[in-house]
Amino acid sequence: MHYSLGFLTLGGFIMGIVFWGGFNTALELTNTEKFCTGCHEMRDNVFAELKTTIHYSNRSGVRATCPDCHVPHEWTDKIARKMQASKEVWGKIFGTINTREKFLEHRLELAQHEWARLKANNSLECRNCHSADSMDITRQSGRASEAHQRFLFTGEKTCIDCHKGIAHRLPDMSQSAWHGEKPEKMLKEATAFLATRQD
Repeated sequence: MHYSLGFLTLGGFIMGIVFWGGFNTALELTNTEKFCTGCHEMRDNVFAELKTTIHYSNRSGVRATCPDCHVPHEWTDKIARKMQASKEVWGKIFGTINTREKFLEHRLELAQHEWARLKANNSLECRNCHSADSMDITRQSGRASEAHQRFLFTGEKTCIDCHKGIAHRLPDMSQSAWHGEKPEKMLKEATAFLATRQD
């Protein structure tokens, strides 16, 4: 009986290690740019757009990959995001965005989900690379320096509030109001901000 209990315990321990190793390996394999761009929906649409931005090619040679911006680095946040992303697999299976036309039709909705996620986590993925503490605002344009001091450093806004479209083209914003805000209101706020720059 002791031998059986010890054998079962050891067997369970070994199986646990194998399961954990397999799970972690699968998690990491699905956390690569190669995996993300494995389907034509991503490769032909958003990845093609990323290639034209500074996040893909720049003077320093540092490149952001899909998971850098769309998957949190911390394990618990990463698991939560992976569970959330499983919904995207259903979209793939049912062909929700399997043509350019369908992608463009859903683009605003997809962008709004991503913007809301980034807003809710205080642009966590941006902050994995960009640190407010490391910013040398004296080397930024006057407009960028002022905006960072006024909004980012005070916590009034987060990265995604101002940097939508930094890695992918913006959707047609006339399709609907973003998060209930009317485009006229957004334009009025932007105009008011620009007016403060002239003072």
